[in-house]
Amino acid sequence: MVEDNQIEAKNSPFAIREGEIKVFDGKDGYVSMNQIVHKINIGHITDLHLKVLEIVNEFEFITSRQLCQILDWKNIEYKSQEKLNNKLEQLVKSKILTRYYFSSEEGKGIYRIYCLEKMGKYLLNSRGIECKWQPTDNTKPVPMIKKRLAGNQTLLAYLRKVKAFDSYTVKPSITAKTLAKVFKATGGSVKLTKNGKSIIFLFEAVRREEEWEKKLVEKMRLYKDFYENFVPGDSGFNAMPQLIFICEDDKHMAETFKTIVTNGVEIKQLKLYFTTDLRQNNETLSDTLFEFKLDETTNKYKVENVELKLLD
Repeated sequence: MVEDNQIEAKNSPFAIREGEIKVFDGKDGYVSMNQIVHKINIGHITDLHLKVLEIVNEFEFITSRQLCQILDWKNIEYKSQEKLNNKLEQLVKSKILTRYYFSSEEGKGIYRIYCLEKMGKYLLNSRGIECKWQPTDNTKPVPMIKKRLAGNQTLLAYLRKVKAFDSYTVKPSITAKTLAKVFKATGGSVKLTKNGKSIIFLFEAVRREEEWEKKLVEKMRLYKDFYENFVPGDSGFNAMPQLIFICEDDKHMAETFKTIVTNGVEIKQLKLYFTTDLRQNNETLSDTLFEFKLDETTNKYKVENVELKLLD
């Protein structure tokens, strides 16, 4: 597997491309549960296959590279990414998982996305593992899937590179009290702990999808409601979490900040931090967060790096 610092991409693989569509790359036809049970009995489907299934269930959409990183972190042996890809192929052929790729006028995407199939849900339920998957989950549009993948990449960067990493939540639920609405942080959250003190980072993945500015403003109204009415214990947070926007690139960070300010949906209770997809590939995350500060001499905002020793 190529290491993060060896990746030389100029554009994020999780950025939105014009006219992009999701293409089915799974298996058609019917597979019975008896066939799957037989494969388990003769050892063609092993504990490793089932561990992979649990991870896909947790993250909903995931790439094989992200799967490798999680297995490494969990100290689960899979030998190589090629060997893992073979096992994923077996799960796809058995209709336990299914697979997609993205395509646009620029060509096919360089990676495949894995998600659950009906047989996968049956297997997880039989092992007493909660699985809320339903067939319509696999019909989610490209932007929603790319937000999940960008969020996955960020969570994995923190658990692999930050010593203060404590735990992660893939889809944290947050309640906007006044609006009486529960919503989710699209990029997940991480808990960092050092010297007995903890902080939670909430990640909101923003993509340049159709009408993305309007959608961002609507989401910010929910966050604004949550933060302005926050008291310890709300949505399971003992203290106010730090909100961080995962953007496609540097220009997108500025566009996102401008959209928030011009629409008056800033949050007075905290500073807003920004990062980008490709910065998660840095060897250390200590210099990956940014904020926009108002320069009183020019009355213009300028971007500055946020130095947090907690991320060393």
